Amino acid sequence: MMVKKKFKKNTIISAVLFAFMTILILTFYIWRQAESVKMGYTIRDLEAKVTRLQKEVETLEAEKTALLSLEKVEKTAKQKLGLKEPEEKQLIYEDFKDSGN
Repeated sequence: MMVKKKFKKNTIISAVLFAFMTILILTFYIWRQAESVKMGYTIRDLEAKVTRLQKEVETLEAEKTALLSLEKVEKTAKQKLGLKEPEEKQLIYEDFKDSGN
């Protein structure tokens, strides 16, 4: 005849509670690690985007500087807008001498 060993109710409850807590802690740990990895990928992507945008800003600044150069503005005014140098009779000169004394 075999003797069956009965487990006490408290022992069973403790074992189930321990197993549940272990699973809960491991699940939280794995979730946290997955979120850390996901956040790392997001940070890497954002840093790459910042670098790309900084290069674009530098390119646009160089283009702005080139377009605003006096030679370029004068060339555009003459070619595209049909403007020309003023004639001597169109110029008005102001006398800025100190007339207050």
